[in-house]
Amino acid sequence: MPNRLGIGSMSLGRPGIHDLPGKLHQASRYGYEGIELFIDDLDHLARTDFDGCNIAAAHEVRRLCDALHLSIICLQPFGFYEGLLDRSQHEYLVTQKLPHWFRLAHILNTDLIQIPSNFLPPDPTTHLPRTTGDPALIVADLQRVADLGAAQSPPLRFVYEALAWGNHIDTWEACYAVVERVNRPNFGICLDSFNLAGRVFADPASPTGTTPTAHADLRASLARLRSTVDVAKVFYLQLVDAERLAAPLDTRHPFHVPGQPPRMSWSRNARLFPFEEHRGGYLPVVDVARAFFDLGFEGWVSLELFSRTLADPDPSVPEAHARRGYESWRKMVEVLELEGPAPPRALLEGSEVASELKSSKSSAAVALEVQHRL
Repeated sequence: MPNRLGIGSMSLGRPGIHDLPGKLHQASRYGYEGIELFIDDLDHLARTDFDGCNIAAAHEVRRLCDALHLSIICLQPFGFYEGLLDRSQHEYLVTQKLPHWFRLAHILNTDLIQIPSNFLPPDPTTHLPRTTGDPALIVADLQRVADLGAAQSPPLRFVYEALAWGNHIDTWEACYAVVERVNRPNFGICLDSFNLAGRVFADPASPTGTTPTAHADLRASLARLRSTVDVAKVFYLQLVDAERLAAPLDTRHPFHVPGQPPRMSWSRNARLFPFEEHRGGYLPVVDVARAFFDLGFEGWVSLELFSRTLADPDPSVPEAHARRGYESWRKMVEVLELEGPAPPRALLEGSEVASELKSSKSSAAVALEVQHRL
């Protein structure tokens, strides 16, 4: 089965600045087959067009995606869930919020809900933690949602992702260990090049932009990935790079947010698509992606980019990001010798980007050479 290209809905423009229907149209024009639908986009469409009803908004998104031949890869993020110390909040999420998400997922014709690892900050009043790293509780919480999803008609799956700034689960190794212990066929892992390399290789708070033993640690982590991960547990991939910052992300940096981990602030402002070294990209994305595909993965590959550029009110932002993402994936296909994407509709329409899309073999080869030196 060939890999299928997707992109996050928030990776084409910020909700409230760029409308979801317009972003879906640009995704379709540039050859994407799937969308990771962010709940923020759905909620904004509900507020602006459907009197706050996101059930009605979900029906409209489904209608649009069907017309544009787009699949919804997943609905996300079902966040701040696992390991909560406040068990009343846990019960609210399971008994009130989750059933609504099940309904939304069925309307959207997706069978997948994404759960990012918990990064809930300490209680602002008591400064005490609000999550636990107790593996038994984390696993039990995730088994509960998996079992509830499996009981739906049709059944629903969950995909767990380690965020590089997660409170307790911040590496793919820790995430995969949880997936194995949950031990449910409808519960898998999302492997993300940014969150992997952004944790084991990069450090935006360092003057070098990397951890002290970045190269050795990355090689060891990717070797473990190749020898450990069962590809059947990988529900989809995310491929993305990030900027090497000109100055450490400390309290003086413009991206700094009090109480927010530097890797989170960096992620929110400075992700890039792969092969955008001219924009400052420096993560070893090709090496990470090669390890993912060496597992034998075939399926959804999503480009999940967050960036300050998405908040630009210029109406051309969704098209620009759709084009950049498509160019990035085309280069990745060439470098890793994957099955190539069909020309996007924007190119067939005679878009002005046609000449740009013809001539990047040399840049991809240069990027590959750089990655091999890491």
